[in-house]
Amino acid sequence: MHCPFCHNPDSRVVDTRIADDGASIRRRRACTSCKKRFTTLETSSFQVVKRAGVVEPFSRNKVVSGVKKACQGRPVSDDDLAILAQQVEEQLRLTGVSNVSSDEVGKAILPFLRDLDEIAYLRFASVYRAFNTLEDFEEAIRILRERNKDNASASTSGSHSSSKTKKAPSNREILDSLLDS
Repeated sequence: MHCPFCHNPDSRVVDTRIADDGASIRRRRACTSCKKRFTTLETSSFQVVKRAGVVEPFSRNKVVSGVKKACQGRPVSDDDLAILAQQVEEQLRLTGVSNVSSDEVGKAILPFLRDLDEIAYLRFASVYRAFNTLEDFEEAIRILRERNKDNASASTSGSHSSSKTKKAPSNREILDSLLDS
């Protein structure tokens, strides 16, 4: 590692710490020539192959910006989006490959966004999956409802709680909210 102050090619590591929940390593270094200290951050190489064939480093910020528009007007915080981006990156890294397609990034976003906010999920899915008709929306809504019904029956089986169940929005309410955005 070249010293950023005197450009000497030799430095020694003074301290090493794990950063970003294990996704990177922070090293404190000292130049052997000018004795100044500087910090380096090491991360494993993880690339995204775009549709046009261009390869660029994976960016959590791009995941956040890609999802942010779908979350406009929804009760989703910046922290929620940062966590979603981290979950997406972790999921993609678990595949063990160093290059993933932008399509795979979009597929990895969908389940985390669905769990975060179903309306934002529908908005994102409508662009990502190129919904062309109302039937495309209705099918996505039907699948969400089945999933919610399965989750509700799984959570109530074996437990006799008297908690109120939130009423699922009607197709009309969901479509109106999509058209308003």
